[in-house]
Amino acid sequence: MSDHPIYVAIRTGDAAAVERALAIDPSAAHARDGEGRTPVLFAAYMRQGEPLAALLAHIGDLDVFEAAAVGREVRLGALLAADPSLVRAYSADGFTALHLACFFSHDAAARILLDHGADPDAVARNEMRVTPLHSAVAARSHAAVGALLAAGADPNTSQQGGWTALHAAAQHGDRSLVDLLLSAGADASIANDDDMTAADIATDTGHDAIAELLRG
Repeated sequence: MSDHPIYVAIRTGDAAAVERALAIDPSAAHARDGEGRTPVLFAAYMRQGEPLAALLAHIGDLDVFEAAAVGREVRLGALLAADPSLVRAYSADGFTALHLACFFSHDAAARILLDHGADPDAVARNEMRVTPLHSAVAARSHAAVGALLAAGADPNTSQQGGWTALHAAAQHGDRSLVDLLLSAGADASIANDDDMTAADIATDTGHDAIAELLRG
């Protein structure tokens, strides 16, 4: 994690300090922390809305990852039109723009990326090994999950720990996500690295009706 003043300000939720840092050094908007994240991405990850708003008020030239993470569809479309290869690019911390759009619940941005040929089964280049489907289920973004499945995403791909999207949906107790995944061919018999199926996860988290559905 960076000790640059702008990252300290974001981490503490101090939007005024973010603005001061930008006034002193406008190039701070494009700084990188120890994981290669820009201030915009860092603020999005930290769920710091006011610092993020302060950053967006000062930055017009978002990159493809930033545009996806904050749902700036016009900017995203312009970037992809100018350089279609960006749809396959990976961020410094190992995610595609589609991962980010899905994780931050920007369904329209996710559709733009899919329309431009983004891979719905792209695997994160980090230890998490998530696909965009895992990201969308983690965010409980039903529209993005539906769009990914319609684009051919594999519902049975495992991320770190052997978890499938169905495991995560069961953990959330989200019946509509479970139904959506099952209808797309999700396999309820798959066990994670702890030898737990999605039904086992549902039982452990108190979602007995979903556990019964999955076992049935």
